[in-house]
Amino acid sequence: MELKRVVVTGLGALTPIGNSIPEYWEGLINGKSGAAPITRYDASSFKTQFACELKGYNVNDHFDRKEARKLDPFSQYAMISASEAMADSALMESEPNTDRIGVIWGSGIGGLQTFQDEAKEFFTGDGTPRMNPFFIPKMIADIAAGHISIKYGLRGPNYVTVSACASSTNAIIDAYNYIRLGKADAIVTGGSEACVNEMGMGGFNALKALSTRNDSPETASRPFDADRDGFVLGEGSGALILEEYEHAKARGAKIYAEVIGGGMSGDAYHMTAPHPEGLGAKNTMLAAIEDAEIHPSEVDYVNVHGTSTPLGDIAEVKAIKQVFGDHAYNLNISSTKSMTGHLLGAAGAIEAIASILAVKNDKVPPTINHFTDDPEIDNRLNFTFNKAQKRTVNVALSNTFGFGGHNSTVIVKKYNG
Repeated sequence: MELKRVVVTGLGALTPIGNSIPEYWEGLINGKSGAAPITRYDASSFKTQFACELKGYNVNDHFDRKEARKLDPFSQYAMISASEAMADSALMESEPNTDRIGVIWGSGIGGLQTFQDEAKEFFTGDGTPRMNPFFIPKMIADIAAGHISIKYGLRGPNYVTVSACASSTNAIIDAYNYIRLGKADAIVTGGSEACVNEMGMGGFNALKALSTRNDSPETASRPFDADRDGFVLGEGSGALILEEYEHAKARGAKIYAEVIGGGMSGDAYHMTAPHPEGLGAKNTMLAAIEDAEIHPSEVDYVNVHGTSTPLGDIAEVKAIKQVFGDHAYNLNISSTKSMTGHLLGAAGAIEAIASILAVKNDKVPPTINHFTDDPEIDNRLNFTFNKAQKRTVNVALSNTFGFGGHNSTVIVKKYNG
């Protein structure tokens, strides 16, 4: 069968460096750090006392009290970014067939705040189980897609992908596949996460995964730097409206870019560590490039997973060099996690958005906080250190990798009609 073309017609973002797409893009291009001391709870007893929290976020600005009580923060974030993307796309203004519009969302953990609150209430009380009736529906990861679907009356495919930090890239790929196979006209996709709380920070500290640079939070996320010491936890959401090209064209939709390929792989190596030679990372990039039916030399920009962990950054660079060969030195490479921190299951969504905006605007966001070259990393590569760079970006590739060895890659290209 002939596969349909898939384009991006709407974007939405709620991030530690901007609460809308224009603010997010401005933060990226200006190299803004979203890291700061934690304000949500007393973090003084924790090994890591900072994170990339949302700034100026007030739930009452978006939901009435009754509705807010039913929504874990990760669902709140999902609905807010989806609302921006839907308005941006003007999809509902054309009175579409909502039976053919779906929601495929991603979240690695889901309602962790809700679980923490309910557990605390039970274990500090008299032992009588007085659970909030919304406890389970607030907590389950799939509920974000359900809420978006209910709000807009979307009756197409509806679910949430869970693959740790690769979750929302998997969601985007699934949405892309449903549309190009002719099973949907449009899909709201992306991801959200809300784990900046005691259990989230404590859990990742126990894994020794987080930076402990408490004396300088804004410089703690430093991918590819010799002195990197772990990632910085972030929170937020990113939403994309993917649409079948002819459907978008018929309604005169604005088109940001075209999605042309997706790849997935498993490391089959370790519960939390990447394959040391970047095998899974290599395989997912190769699968996406093959799916896109392009040559590696056609890629201009790689938005890397680049978490700022000692092992992960090295493995990903090895994979890039294996996939691209000599062309690796022609690429712009950057880790936007140096600014946003790591949004876990939502990382793929906001990084796909960064890639799409790089393609649309011919500008590559930087990898900030580079101070010292790592001798184990080939610094002849262009990591776009510390300052955004202008260049023609026709094709961009975005990587996300997760605990369990889950790897996902999506490729977008400039829309040329």
